[in-house]
Amino acid sequence: METMLSSEDLTYREECRSYALRELASIRDKYGEVNEVPQELRKSMGEAGLFRYLIPREYGGYGVCALRICLAREVLAGVYCPADVTLAMQGLGSYPIVLGGTEEQKSKYLPGVVAGDILTTFALTEPNAGSDVSNLETVAVEMKDGYALTGKKRFISNGYSSNMAVIFAKTPSEENPRSISAFVVEKGTPGFEVEKRLDLMASHDIVSLRLDSALIPKENLLGKIGTGFKLAMGTLDLMRMTVGAAAVGMGQTALEEALSYAPERVQFGVPIAKQQGIMFKLADMATELEAARLLVYRAAIKKDNDALDVTLAASMAKLYATEAAWRTIDQAVQIHGGVGVIKGSTVERLYREIRPLRIYEGTSEIQKLVIARFLQKK
Repeated sequence: METMLSSEDLTYREECRSYALRELASIRDKYGEVNEVPQELRKSMGEAGLFRYLIPREYGGYGVCALRICLAREVLAGVYCPADVTLAMQGLGSYPIVLGGTEEQKSKYLPGVVAGDILTTFALTEPNAGSDVSNLETVAVEMKDGYALTGKKRFISNGYSSNMAVIFAKTPSEENPRSISAFVVEKGTPGFEVEKRLDLMASHDIVSLRLDSALIPKENLLGKIGTGFKLAMGTLDLMRMTVGAAAVGMGQTALEEALSYAPERVQFGVPIAKQQGIMFKLADMATELEAARLLVYRAAIKKDNDALDVTLAASMAKLYATEAAWRTIDQAVQIHGGVGVIKGSTVERLYREIRPLRIYEGTSEIQKLVIARFLQKK
């Protein structure tokens, strides 16, 4: 695996790990599981430069780099999930602007995202439109002074703490009745509000949003009318494999917990780490995580090199890594036995936190469809 990374990549990963173990662990211990983004967290991540690989250089970033995003998410997710989610949402909410924004839009929003002064989110999912994006019900109607957006969004991460959102809405016309467009919508816009904060199995800033004829200025349209679907898919092509990276980080932490616990737990006169059944589990966990890590890095490198099959690689990485991490964490809980299901233990927390990764940004089943359809095009 190390041969896939340059010395600069390895240095960056170690910098992320040092930050996570020093500053991020302190924030985690102070706030614990939270359903909003603490100001201290966003400020700390901004000052550490963790958002810079999401943004082009001319707007204060280091240039968009999928591999560096993956390296950061792998480390952050293993230490403090809210930090990982915040990095992910900064990417999901800013990349449509990178892809389709005007110079004015980029200059207005992207420097703030880099600094952590602006938190953003990505509002695509709706009550009746998850995997089936074509079933969007939110509609944008062109008005004299802009667009009136009406509809509901659901399962919007960092939606409570964010300052703005990229919202996708239908803009049907006779020529294209299924047209989807993207808009930047700022908090405080009349008719746009957080409708409900949702409680998940693991604490998370996640909400439903409501738009009631929210008037959006014409200059907040991203790209052209009808390009929203392309912007959404382009963004997912960048961020989808990074979900796999987060999963690998969670799985690695669970493996380390199991490796630490097993030699100390004695049953039938010997540490369970010396019992064949446990040894097999540890071997499977480590091997699956390494395979997942390789798929994630491979997909990220393909993205950074504009490979034609990046969609395939990203789906493979997300599918395998999230499923492998789920199996790894499940086995870590099993190795801990009763201790593993005590509320507040590391593996218990990871068991709850890993589950959504097999759903968001395309379920495992959707990834299989993407992979199979790509293969059949050959």
